[in-house]
Amino acid sequence: MTSQFIPVDPFDYVVFGGTGDLSERKLIPALYHRACDGQIIGGSRIIGAARADMTSEEFREFARNALREHVRAEELKEETLNGFIERFHYVAVDAKSERGWEELKALLGDEDRVRAFYLAVGPSLFGDIASKLHAHDMVRERSRLVIEKPIGKDLASAVELNEGIGRFFREDQIYRIDHYLG
Repeated sequence: MTSQFIPVDPFDYVVFGGTGDLSERKLIPALYHRACDGQIIGGSRIIGAARADMTSEEFREFARNALREHVRAEELKEETLNGFIERFHYVAVDAKSERGWEELKALLGDEDRVRAFYLAVGPSLFGDIASKLHAHDMVRERSRLVIEKPIGKDLASAVELNEGIGRFFREDQIYRIDHYLG
């Protein structure tokens, strides 16, 4: 049986914690493999968002280095790699302040496209980020929020975390990833 890939429309994939370890080791290489499979097409963009002051060009270099480090050399196809890297943009954003949120909103624009917000940050920031996205009118009908384990440190904190993000995103917009189930 062969894998079947479903074509996708152009999208914006915003990675909060975009300069962190999870992004470097796992997310950027995984997205590169999706690009190799033709699943990142057209005007799709990958937007890094983190506290570090950096330009989009510096973020592209960060991504290129991550791929050289974490993808086998024989899988790095120069043409695909260059096209993939050109999709990268960066905005310095602080989850605890107003810094960068209007810049992120301006970069996203008003286009009606899927916006996936991937929170590659500690769970203590999930609610802050969801709140800021909502306050700056970036949560749309086609928005998605992706969070990874740990989702709280116990039942009470998990409930609090889920209620916090649930104030700003509908349940069908929230994707929870737990690599340890199954």
